[in-house]
Amino acid sequence: MSIEVKFPGGVKVDAHIEPFVISTDQSVRGGGEGSAPAPFTLFLASLATCAGYYVKAFCDSRGLFSEGISLTMDTEYDPVNKMIGKIIIKIIVPMDFPEKYDNALINAANVCAVKQHLSEQIKVETTVVRK
Repeated sequence: MSIEVKFPGGVKVDAHIEPFVISTDQSVRGGGEGSAPAPFTLFLASLATCAGYYVKAFCDSRGLFSEGISLTMDTEYDPVNKMIGKIIIKIIVPMDFPEKYDNALINAANVCAVKQHLSEQIKVETTVVRK
């Protein structure tokens, strides 16, 4: 895969991945216009959406409805290393979603290719939450 990076102005940086363009910017506080997500935000979003894809694929493969299922992802900052120390993914399922699939949903989310490329130093915790 080839990604071409261009600089459209200010501190904006665009990644051209044919036929797509992924735009990034920095926050106003970071010297940008806040017109697009920052690159690091996209990195985190790629982890969350990748986990979501695998959860959806699991449901589809079992004939389970994925309607009403969502994921949230939060981070915990490690002040010693000055990096994210923990990523917490919660798979939110309806109350009537079969509990017997909880571990399978977690395993599906953990198969995510983005997660597989993370350093072992970052812990990724995945849980199921009923709402």
